[in-house]
Amino acid sequence: MNAERVNELIAALDRGELRVAEPVDGDWRVNGDAQAAILEYFRLREMEPQEVGPFEYHDKIPLKRNYEQLGVRVVPPAVARYGAYLSPGVVMMPSYVNIGAWVGPRTMIDTWATVGSGAQIGADVHLAGGVGIGGVLEPPGARPVVVEDGAFVGSRSILTEGVRVGAGAVLGPNVSLTASVPVIDVTGSAPVEHRGFVPPRAIVVPGTRPKAFPAGTYHLACALIVGWRSEATDLKVSLNEALREHGLGV
Repeated sequence: MNAERVNELIAALDRGELRVAEPVDGDWRVNGDAQAAILEYFRLREMEPQEVGPFEYHDKIPLKRNYEQLGVRVVPPAVARYGAYLSPGVVMMPSYVNIGAWVGPRTMIDTWATVGSGAQIGADVHLAGGVGIGGVLEPPGARPVVVEDGAFVGSRSILTEGVRVGAGAVLGPNVSLTASVPVIDVTGSAPVEHRGFVPPRAIVVPGTRPKAFPAGTYHLACALIVGWRSEATDLKVSLNEALREHGLGV
């Protein structure tokens, strides 16, 4: 891929005209060319100093600009890199959004939350304080982390390795999910297990389950679906209300 084409693709990502992944017929289709362009952009760029008021940076990727025209609120010292797209109504508290990420309208990225390369965050999402959304760019074609519309991700939760959180789901504090961590629905008479996926409107909390090893039995991390979000639950208080409804404090 030549430099001109790389620059065109990165500019399209920055404007929101191109996405690393997008929803198609209920699933997510990955744009491997967009991922490859981001990787090549890193190789093409040279380190250079950047000054923002009293702050000085030394990096390859320019910072995103023109927030007023975009209709985005950015609280110092929040940072978004060029090549990330922020929709109108996004609020960035002191936080970080990496190149290739796409953030939907009216989403809140709370203090010290990070949105990794290529991550796809839907509309009306709340990423609470300290949430870590991992970046996925390699190999080209690998699905990035996806958080769909209306989801609430609780403080200090971590999502990596292409995990998909369904629309309207509520993750309690400290839920840590990878492609291999089981998400177990314990609301019925028998457990139902998911991997790398949180169903829409699920209410999820951290859990453990025992596993036998030669040296003994130990508890490994998992996540538990303990209920389902009510249609009447207001987005702004969904985490508190949903967890209290199921006897779990925040």
